[in-house]
Amino acid sequence: MSKAEEKIGFHKDSNSIEPIISEIKPYSSDEEPDKGFVGNFIDSFREDKENKTLDHKELKMSHLCVIALSSGLGTGLLVGSATKLKSGGPLSILIAYIIVGTMAICTMNSVGELTVAYSSLQGGFNEWYQKFLDPSIAFALGWNYWFQWITTISLELVTAALTIKFWNSELNPDIFVTIFFLLICFINLFGVKGYGEAEFVMNSIKLLMLLGFFIMGLCIDLGASKSGFIGGKYWRDPGAITNFKGLVTCFSTASFSMGGTEFLALSVSEVRNPRTALPTAIRLVFFRIIFFYLGTLVMVGLLVPYTSDRLMGTNTESANDASPYVLAADLHSVKVVPHIVNAVILNSVTSVATAAMYSSSRLLRSLAQQGLAPKWFDYTDRAGRPLRAWLVSILAGIFAFIAEYEKQATVFDWLMSIVALSIVFIWPALCICHLRWRACLRYHKIPLDTLGFVSYTGEWGSWLSVIINSLVLIGQFWVALFPTDKADVANFFQNYAGVPFLLVCFFGHKIFAGSWTKWWHKIEDIDIDAGRTIYDKEQLELDREELKQKVASAPFWKKPFVWFFNSS
Repeated sequence: MSKAEEKIGFHKDSNSIEPIISEIKPYSSDEEPDKGFVGNFIDSFREDKENKTLDHKELKMSHLCVIALSSGLGTGLLVGSATKLKSGGPLSILIAYIIVGTMAICTMNSVGELTVAYSSLQGGFNEWYQKFLDPSIAFALGWNYWFQWITTISLELVTAALTIKFWNSELNPDIFVTIFFLLICFINLFGVKGYGEAEFVMNSIKLLMLLGFFIMGLCIDLGASKSGFIGGKYWRDPGAITNFKGLVTCFSTASFSMGGTEFLALSVSEVRNPRTALPTAIRLVFFRIIFFYLGTLVMVGLLVPYTSDRLMGTNTESANDASPYVLAADLHSVKVVPHIVNAVILNSVTSVATAAMYSSSRLLRSLAQQGLAPKWFDYTDRAGRPLRAWLVSILAGIFAFIAEYEKQATVFDWLMSIVALSIVFIWPALCICHLRWRACLRYHKIPLDTLGFVSYTGEWGSWLSVIINSLVLIGQFWVALFPTDKADVANFFQNYAGVPFLLVCFFGHKIFAGSWTKWWHKIEDIDIDAGRTIYDKEQLELDREELKQKVASAPFWKKPFVWFFNSS
């Protein structure tokens, strides 16, 4: 081939590849050069103006399952149960947790149906109030829920300082608050991925401990310790229940203990396929309540008398105060195990504090996006962190350094009373949203079989949750105002502090917005299609038929597992 021919051939090839090069240029020109670890880390704090990170789904199904099994398993159950065991007795705690657990299952089914229907909403259920109820209700509940989680950070860190006293009561508690505070800030620095991985590890440890605790408790009760056979000894003497008022006091702590279950609705937006992931997670909630709450509390009631002066938070201010889960082993001379349990309790409160910091920052960003908080907080950096809202969570966590105060238990009680009633407001509001959603479906003649997930408990579950929560509020009002035969105003504000805060937020927004004439959205005015994920009806039917075939073809012993871990 001559040089002239080669030149002509080169030009032909150049002409043929020129369109390809022109297509590549726009992509290569947008790519930023690698700035190294430090440079990329600093760059990650810049604002994500195009909201690209919000589309990343970095939470795995395994993460969601572990969160479903263990979210909220911390202070309320492992530590807060001490004061309620003292005031109500073991039977009172079980009754309260059974009733609240039933309510939690009903609530999560209602939340699940709405979450799958509105899986693309970044604010999760925080945006439902404004859609189905009223902007002022949305403002009050949104800020109430944010305040619950922001307070939980301090509550968990104070609990960590209290838990350390089992080993050392001489060192300054703020030393340990600092350590755990820096740890949860470090975990949250890595955004969704860091949170998911850390929660998976910490919650797995927590679940293994509770499983081991149940087995150990059963062995001790049947005579495997120096105490010999115990059986129902402590249910006979000092007794199973103190009085009716003691029973009523257990409900707020039971609600607080299970608070965080609804956090699944916020986490599911980070999962790739919410329609298949959430129903499985909701079924795991049922297992969690039956075994990890009720099962372990049965063991605590059998092994720890409610008259013990070593129960943490019972105002004895003893250096030997401990969680009832630690005392279940320590009172019966079981060596080493109390230290292991106490260490896992520290792990648990760290886990809940991490979740509190993670959720509070995203809740504040959601409020800003809805126009219910200053727009300044609607800032997401390139790593997906709500940076400005996260800084507020960090600043609020500094309140935990009050742990040095000599009345630690008093501070603990006040913090827990502030957040305990929050769930009693949030859960019925979510169920009312579900009832309004069902009313909208009937109004628009939309059949239930077109939904990605339908609540197993239906509308009656939502009504049951609303009724139980209302009774809990009434009961808490009574025991708060009359802890004894005489009225106690100070005790009332300590235990009912959440109600004035909610009312101030609600009426404050009504005054600011000037919306006194409108208190409730009419069904016909609700736009249910805005933000809604509409699923293909034929695909849903195929998925359901496939699940039926899987269950039918599975061996008899395997059928429950196939149904449990497969969703249609």
